[in-house]
Formats: sequence, C-alpha cells, structure tokens
Amino acid sequence: MLFFLLTILSFSFFFYQDLISNSNLIKAKFLNSSMSTKKKWVNNRVENVDESAECPILDLPELTLELILSKLPPKGLCAMAGVCTELRAKCRSDYLWERHLREKWGQVVGPAAKREWKSYLASKKTVELSSFGGSLGRQRKWISCVWPFSWIRSRIGTTDKAKGIVPDDSVMSWYLSLESGKFWFPAQVYNREHGHVGFMLSCYDAEVSYDRHSGTFNARYPPHGRRTIVQEEGVSWERVRAPPIGTPAHDLHSSDCLKDLQPGDHIEIQWRRNTDFPYGWWYGVVGHLESCDGNAHFCRCHLSDTVVLEFNQYTVGSRWRQTTICRKSHREKGNETDGFYGGVRRLQGNDEIAKWRQLWPLDILE
Repeated sequence: MLFFLLTILSFSFFFYQDLISNSNLIKAKFLNSSMSTKKKWVNNRVENVDESAECPILDLPELTLELILSKLPPKGLCAMAGVCTELRAKCRSDYLWERHLREKWGQVVGPAAKREWKSYLASKKTVELSSFGGSLGRQRKWISCVWPFSWIRSRIGTTDKAKGIVPDDSVMSWYLSLESGKFWFPAQVYNREHGHVGFMLSCYDAEVSYDRHSGTFNARYPPHGRRTIVQEEGVSWERVRAPPIGTPAHDLHSSDCLKDLQPGDHIEIQWRRNTDFPYGWWYGVVGHLESCDGNAHFCRCHLSDTVVLEFNQYTVGSRWRQTTICRKSHREKGNETDGFYGGVRRLQGNDEIAKWRQLWPLDILE
C-alpha cells in the first residue's frame, strides 16, 4: 500500500513538472477534444480556452493535488491558475500564498504593514490587478514582468472578465502588490542613508517599497526639523526589518525591562537629536559601574539603581561611548548637545544580536 501511494505521488510530481514546462502544449492536449467539437483550432499558442473543458489533473486525489500545488513557486501558481476555472480558484487559496508571503516577506512585513494594507483596501471598493498596470491586458503584461513566462500571453478569463480579477482581500493580491513595488509599507531600516556615519548601528522607521528589477528596496524617511522627506534607493534586504514593537517613531517607548537589566545584556535604546526629530533605535550593551571591576563573582551592578549603557562602536573617550539611566524612574533624558535618550528594549534572541554584529562598522567611530 505504501509503495502504491509513493508511486502515485511520484507520478503526480513528474506530471506537474511536465505541465509547467510545456503549459501551452498541455492545454492543447487537455482541451483538444472539447475544442474540436466547437470548431476551435489549437496551435502552439492557445487562444480562447473553453473554461468549462475538463482538466485531467483535477481527477487526482485531493490531497495529492494539494501537495503538488503547495510545492509550486508563485509563478507556478499563476501558471496553473491559467489552465481552468477550478484550478484558478485553488491556486488563489490564501493557504498556498501565506507560505510564500511568510518565506519571502516575513522578515520585512509585520503587523504595521498588514494594518496599512487593510487601510489601503478600505479606501477602495475593488482592487484589480489592472490597477497596477491598466487594463486586463496590461495586467498580464505586469505579471509577465514580475515573472516572465511565455504562456502568460494566453487568454485568461476571456469568457468573463471578472474571472481575471484577483480578490483584493486575498493573500495573493497582497503578495503581488508587494512584488510590484506599488505598495509602500512601514518598516525599519538599519544604517540609513547608505550607512552614513551619523547613523551607524541604528535603525529608523521608514516607508519602503520593493524594486523587483534590482531586488532591493526604496525607502522614504519622514521629515524632521528643517529636513524634508529623505529618500534612499538600493536598500538591501539585510538592512530592512519589520518593526519589532508598535511604538511610533515620535513616541517614547515604555521600558518594561529596566528592573531585569544586568551587565552583558544586549539592548536597543531610542535616541533623537532633539525633540523635533523622530526616535531611532540604537544598539548597545549593558556595562559595569565604574566602582565594579567586572568580576562576575562580586558584581552587584544589577542591584544598583544606575544602569550603564555602552556603545562600543565609538572610541574610548567619545561622548557617545557611554551613558547612564535610572533603573526605577527612567523617562527621556538628555539635552540639545548630546541628544535625548528614550525607551529601552532588551534583545531577546540571538538572531537580533547577530544582525547588529553583522552591521558592525569596519572602523571605530569617533
């Protein structure tokens, strides 16, 4: 019995591979009998496909078909969606597209981006793929630009234009909007403005959109002080993250970790040049008090009301090298010369710490 199931799965997998690589020929093979009765000619390019024609792949067991579809990349799902109406419905399933959304966009898309997407949808009654490229014909052209495959020119939904519309509230629609670069969403960017020395080892809020041609992001930083909106192109994936917390850039984060901080902890702290500026998150570590020699057996720094924060990317003696905060009553502290320090969050996982170390400057900062 097990051998029989494995044989079926193997057959299905290779059947799918052949289907995708020769989609036009497969369509012709599937629909030949039905098309001939209606006096339709099938050449290398399939035109005016009869949506009601039978498709043998649908005769596969449901679990087998789901397994095949779950292995398809996004362009493969788009390809299968062009075969017939039933496959189109299956290939637009949120279940299938959630995995692709998570695998590609999970690092940069968070709850804030999801809220922005819902707000965007609320401002429109219907969002068609054509809104990203014009008419339905331009819709196919847009998809072919995202994923160039020859058969995209075949007629999809010609019997009913509505069949060519991707539901605006679907995960597929969100994925394609992100891929197109037409949708700007909130995120945070490490080392903003191409790693300007004034922003090394910091992370600032921005609106970003994807550039599918370069495989990077465009970023827009909000205006502050006398500066207008700052834009940056060519932001790599490694420099973009989904905001780990929901605190807006101009709001003070409520620090809930102060009582637990101890030397060696890795932290991010809000900092801004003056009160007109938005906060950025800056990487640092908890250090020892001046009266402590750092010996773990005798260290009592974790019992003190004073917490030392060190920013070791700066040279010893720099005014940016170290600051202190009060464990019990810390709010915002600072001045117009040294800037203002805000809320603190302790880094919980090794991935966050590793990301900051990956971004560490080659030279010590002054």
